Formats: sequence, C-alpha cells, structure tokens
Amino acid sequence: MPPQQQAYPGLTSSMHPRPRDEMREYRAASRLIGKRALVTGGDSGIGRAVAIGFAKEGADVAIAYLSEDEDAEHTKACIEAEGRKCVAIRGDLTEEAHCLHAVETTVDELGSIDILVNNVAFQKPVQQFEDITTLQWDRTFRTNVYSYFWCAREAVRHMEEGGVIINTSSVNGLRGNQQLIDYAATKGAVNALTYSLAQSLLDRRIRVNAVAPGPVWTPLIPSTMPVDKVEHFGEQVPMERAAHPDEIAPSYIFFASDQDSSYYTGEIFAAIGGETMPG
Repeated sequence: MPPQQQAYPGLTSSMHPRPRDEMREYRAASRLIGKRALVTGGDSGIGRAVAIGFAKEGADVAIAYLSEDEDAEHTKACIEAEGRKCVAIRGDLTEEAHCLHAVETTVDELGSIDILVNNVAFQKPVQQFEDITTLQWDRTFRTNVYSYFWCAREAVRHMEEGGVIINTSSVNGLRGNQQLIDYAATKGAVNALTYSLAQSLLDRRIRVNAVAPGPVWTPLIPSTMPVDKVEHFGEQVPMERAAHPDEIAPSYIFFASDQDSSYYTGEIFAAIGGETMPG
C-alpha cells in the first residue's frame, strides 16, 4: 500500500487504492427477501459490503455510523440502487442510549429487525503494554464489546423465531496481538459472547455466529495505524495481501440466510488469507 494516514474514523475516498466494497461482482440469489437488517459500522469497509450484499439479496438495511456522512450517503445510495430501503443512523455507539436508539429506529423505519450485524470497531496500536491508558481501554471496550451487548440485548426484544445476530470478531481475538492488546482482548470477548449468546438464544430459534477476518483493507487501517504498518499491511499472511471487504461480506450473507446456514449457531468463521490456527 502507498504510505498514507487519516484521522479516525477515516474516509473511503481518501484511501489509495480504494477498497473493493460495493459487491459489484456479487451474484445474488434472493436469500434475504423480506428481511430487515441493522449493520453497525455500516457506512464503509466490511459493514458497507455486508449492507450492500444484504440489499442485493432482498433485505432492507439500516446502517449505524459515527460521523462519516460522505461514506454513509454513498452506502445508502448503493442500497437504494438495488431497490431496497436504507436508513442511515448517525451517532456514537459507545453510548448505551444511542445503541438503543439505533435498534428502535430500525424497527420504526423498517417495520422490525430480523438480522443484527455488530460490526463497529476501534483500535489503537501501542508499542508496549504500559502505553494503554484507561481512557483508551474503556473506549475500545465500549466500542467493540459494550455496543455489541447493548444492540443485541435490544434487538432480541424485537426478533421473532429465525432472527440472526452476526458479530465481527478478528483473528486477533483468536491468537492475540502484541501491539493491539486491548483490541485483541475485545475480540476474544466477542468470541465468548458469540458462543454464550448462541446457547442462550437457541430455544428462541435466534442464531448467533461471528466472522473473524484477518487483515482487511478498510478506513480503520490508515486512520489507526502508523504509516510504516499501513505500507506493509497484510503482507504477513500466506496470501501476502490484505483482503478487500467484498471478499469477507459473503460470510455474513451465508450466516444471515436460513437457506444456507439454518444449522449453524455458535460458529466463528476465520477468513485469514491461508493462515492456519493451532488448537
């Protein structure tokens, strides 16, 4: 990647190269006709690709995002171009009240909620453990874990049998990361939350799964990583490159579709570019 940096949370149009995140090559099969979905962090990156993929499969989609209005409007336009309804919900998901607002707005505007994708994320690399402040630790957990809990708790109040929750984890939640300690800890928590919720909601026929990608080229990377890390981002995996969001989104579509994954709950898909995980 060319050397580049942005202010958090980053903007897709300022990335070089631009990520493939509009699912242009995706061929839909009407898997989600009549479904209503909320995708947090749905303005860009994996969230954008998932939201557009859901729309291509027939779902109406709400996207919750922090402040990236340009990205959110572009995603909304892509969803509407598929003939589906889109609601863009701006605000800070580290606040419980806004998480509840995002779910309630989805229900009010789309009629209900069938699919929740918890995808919003924050990370900040450090050189050594002592560099992590309590403020950073709290922000990372409130973004990556608390928002997942708050959105899921509110969503299940409205979900009927057949509801789906999909959490975005990370390879770092499976193996740790010496420079992303707090981020990796949150993704480990997301994995445990996924396993536990899958068990808890089984009798209500609500399925809960997670996708744990390796390196993916999204605005989070140039807006949180130093220039040298961005330049070599993704080179360490066997495929020697980062994924594009379009390559990850089909896993979410699989989990969202009863047609494809009705027997899957409590699973974590690790899309990590050829790397194998011990244990």
